[in-house]
Amino acid sequence: TAEETQQLMELFKLLTNKDFRTRIEGVMLLLDHCKNSPQLIATNIVQIFDVFILRLRDCNRKVNQQALEVLVLMIPILRGALHPVLVSLVAGVTENLNSKHLRIHGA
Repeated sequence: TAEETQQLMELFKLLTNKDFRTRIEGVMLLLDHCKNSPQLIATNIVQIFDVFILRLRDCNRKVNQQALEVLVLMIPILRGALHPVLVSLVAGVTENLNSKHLRIHGA
């Protein structure tokens, strides 16, 4: 629908913004959509996670950490819908295991 298209455009805009606070806002909006509209996220999983995975590799550690923490909450909600993005998701998470930041490594 037009409303769903608008929601996705807003999500992409926030997740790709230059300001780290806005990217964090985008990560939190994605979590909100997962909780309230899981079918919307599942239907558009590849396009959404192509952008979200960039936040798992974000140069700003606050964004990176927030994305990792939100991912933990999204996995049980999205379950089987994650299959198309699983390989890239695992790669994005694995890169954080070598982080020197304890909170990122722990997340």
